[in-house]
Amino acid sequence: MKFIHLGDVHLGMKPDATYPWSEERHKEIWNGFRDINNICNRQEVDLLLIAGDFFHKQPLVRELKEVNYVFSKLKNTKVVIIAGNHDYISPRSNYLNFPWHSHVHMLIKDNIDSIYFDDINTEVYGFSYHQREIKDPILHDIKLRDRDRINILLAHGGTPTNLPFDIRVLESKGFDYIALGHIHKPQKLSSRIAYAGSIEPTDKNDIGKRGYIIGEINKGSSDVESDITFDFVSHSKREYINVEIEIDDSTTNGELVDITREALSKYSDKNIFIITLCGYKDPEIKFDLDNLSGLANVIDIKDTTIANYDFDQLYRQNEDNIIGSFISSINEEDEDNNIKTKALYYGIEALLYGKQ
Repeated sequence: MKFIHLGDVHLGMKPDATYPWSEERHKEIWNGFRDINNICNRQEVDLLLIAGDFFHKQPLVRELKEVNYVFSKLKNTKVVIIAGNHDYISPRSNYLNFPWHSHVHMLIKDNIDSIYFDDINTEVYGFSYHQREIKDPILHDIKLRDRDRINILLAHGGTPTNLPFDIRVLESKGFDYIALGHIHKPQKLSSRIAYAGSIEPTDKNDIGKRGYIIGEINKGSSDVESDITFDFVSHSKREYINVEIEIDDSTTNGELVDITREALSKYSDKNIFIITLCGYKDPEIKFDLDNLSGLANVIDIKDTTIANYDFDQLYRQNEDNIIGSFISSINEEDEDNNIKTKALYYGIEALLYGKQ
């Protein structure tokens, strides 16, 4: 049985709402979902699993009709969906009683349910959120009906307020595969448990590649553990990338722009960047960070540089005041030099700022 596992699709979301690329990102999420359906057809996938947060918020009827049309073009793939904490099923949810195509199935109840597909001998277990938070480890009580089947668990959670679980308990349940959602970073928790991550990165915290999981399960008798292989496939149109710019106390504003431009040129201009300045700078210089914002799709700039003070000279100039006393007291401490340097830096910054 061949499957694709999607995590947090977040259809309808407009990432980075105040930035000029936001509308394009909105379209990329929809197009990424459409691409997955085409892949299902090309790869002759038996089962498409969507592990919650299919939509970023309560879906509109027209949005459900749109995804249903996309699903209608699947040739031989069955679809199983659950709702997560973002698109949870409220009393007025449009998920309720929506007429999905015959090969599309939603585990809509708020307690453990399942659906069995006889032609691929596969039973998929799961349930949908009916509120924003679930603090009880509901999955710990689940029991398999028939171990001769390929048994899959579809779940959204793994944090204290969103369906907490103990991975050792889940491993003991006997599922052939557990398809998880909620955590946007793709992660393999064991040989049979994984987060697919989000199909597209949704904010600047989603550093790294995003995509989907594709796998295959071969089942023998209930006495023999099934064979499973699965891999993460990078598929996102762009990434959020943290670019570190190392500087020293000779770096000027103009040089900083040139160094940053060269560093960004190594990546696709479609990507979105967090620029992190690190190293030691001239205490007299103040970097104009606005000069960096227009070099690419820059969403954040972090200045973690440390002023390269000459503490010996500062001490000689301030022996008779609080700055000199502070430097002397730190130097007398029996601590690692790196710790002492950081303490001196932060203390001097505070004292000099206070003097102004």
